[in-house]
Amino acid sequence: MKELMKKAEDLIVEFKGKNYAFGNDVLEVSGDFAKEFGNKAVIISGNTAKKFGILDRIIESLERRGIEVTGVFDGARPNSPREDVYRLAYQLAISKWDSVLSIGGGSTIDASKAAVVLRNCGGIIDDYFGTGEVTKRCKTLRFPLIAIQTASSSAAHLTKYSNITDPVSAQKKLIVDEAIVPPKAIFQYDVTVHMPEKLTREGGLDGIAHCWEVWMGSKDNEKIEEVAKTGIKLIVSHLPRAIEEPLNLEARYALGLGTDLGGYAIMIGGTSAAHLGSFSLVDILSHGEACGILNPYFTVLFAPAIQKQLRELGKIFREEGYIEEDVEKFSGRVLAETVADGMFEFLKAIKSPISLKEAGATEEHVERMVKAAKDPKLKMKLENMPIPMSAEKGDVERYLKPAIEAAYEGDISLIPEISPN
Repeated sequence: MKELMKKAEDLIVEFKGKNYAFGNDVLEVSGDFAKEFGNKAVIISGNTAKKFGILDRIIESLERRGIEVTGVFDGARPNSPREDVYRLAYQLAISKWDSVLSIGGGSTIDASKAAVVLRNCGGIIDDYFGTGEVTKRCKTLRFPLIAIQTASSSAAHLTKYSNITDPVSAQKKLIVDEAIVPPKAIFQYDVTVHMPEKLTREGGLDGIAHCWEVWMGSKDNEKIEEVAKTGIKLIVSHLPRAIEEPLNLEARYALGLGTDLGGYAIMIGGTSAAHLGSFSLVDILSHGEACGILNPYFTVLFAPAIQKQLRELGKIFREEGYIEEDVEKFSGRVLAETVADGMFEFLKAIKSPISLKEAGATEEHVERMVKAAKDPKLKMKLENMPIPMSAEKGDVERYLKPAIEAAYEGDISLIPEISPN
């Protein structure tokens, strides 16, 4: 396992270079990173950083480098509600700063990304949903954000994504743009010992989803396979231990590496069906848990196009004791259903639901998911699928809707057959 961790570390350095401080004892780098932008900084901080002294350590680092902290603002609520984005944009607008330090999990960092965009570029948040809209609409791309992660989960500190939720419609929408990648990032993995069991579980599932969805959609891309396999292996091997032993530093370190590799994966490939579906479940499920439930079903749907990936994923779950059969002897849909069963066993082991109905979803959620799949601003998710789909051609009704209904009922036999062509 040490060799696997070293491989993960090397991959992350390859990914981010000197712009990312990760691992042990790296919070002190905060001052050095901020100094590169100037002598004034504001901080956006989640509750974890305040409660467990992380915020104080970062302020001390800034002050040692002669940086004036001109404001400390509350982070975002779960799922980054748009109201929190507007509040933060206003607070940034009335403050003087050279850099913004965002300290928290994915919700706070995503909201910070969007708030900096609004403060610097104007308009309303809806202007920027979709792909490349920040670059297209913003005249001056100034984005001095230092993202300091406190949870092994979304890897928001490393990526071009910002997920923002409209609480009224309970629908999450996505900003995708290279311009919003934080130029500097920090993640000291041992701070995640403060993550509660629920967040630990959901964060690990989010990391697996990033790796697996990108890997499913890749076409013999060796780098994606290397990144995704390493990330999934680390998370599947260590997530149950981190849940059972919250203070286990080895497990926490492995989860940090694994979820960071999920961030690497989504920067070189795209997520697809499960992520798309999760955007419509924010009122009942976290993003990670929603993806964890949905991915086994979409794994079966896309079986004809992902036979190689299925065998490799199946080996990982078999090595960890979640599949008894030798996956090498299976092919086609039988292989996919065998791997899906292993994924279900893993979910059961970490006490996660295995169907949407079990998780509290209703038929209204199914309808909402189908409607969202037809949203033109989420078109990239259909195109990223292992078998690309088109709402205009009826693929959502023909294939996605039955797969979503299967996930709702917890019955993979409801998933339709689909041609890879």
